[in-house]
Amino acid sequence: LSMSENALADALASLQAKVGTEVHLSEWMTITQERINAFAAATDDHQWIHIDAARAASESPYGAPIAHGYLTLSLQVPLRGLVDAAQPLAAGVRNVINYGLNKLRFPNAVRVDARIRGRFVLLAVEQVAPKVLQITEQYTAEVEGATKPACIAESVMRLVF
Repeated sequence: LSMSENALADALASLQAKVGTEVHLSEWMTITQERINAFAAATDDHQWIHIDAARAASESPYGAPIAHGYLTLSLQVPLRGLVDAAQPLAAGVRNVINYGLNKLRFPNAVRVDARIRGRFVLLAVEQVAPKVLQITEQYTAEVEGATKPACIAESVMRLVF
């Protein structure tokens, strides 16, 4: 076996042993108005409930601006640590590709200046090509002090060796 084939086989065995378990719990991240505004600018979603603090304080049921749901979803990547080259998801992984979502819900809002963290449970792993593993994880974005999470997503990623 080549080095990449050995790395893939080792990663597959290691990940299969973790299916059904929590594989990562992130640090807390504060969701600032600056981050919300930057996301609004990047996506052209400038709804007042996100960017107009005065109007949100008086008219929104949340009493303050809230983060976009898709902002909360997008934070899965840094909360999971998938972009840290110094700490790959598994030894030998050259690339992590976002393959998609099986399910996505936003059961709670994230008010400006709230803190969220990501909780990740490995749901499945399989080899889908000679140098590719596919993993499915449940990402739950918890809001500090809230009983309901802001986001629950079943995400599918491909690990290229």
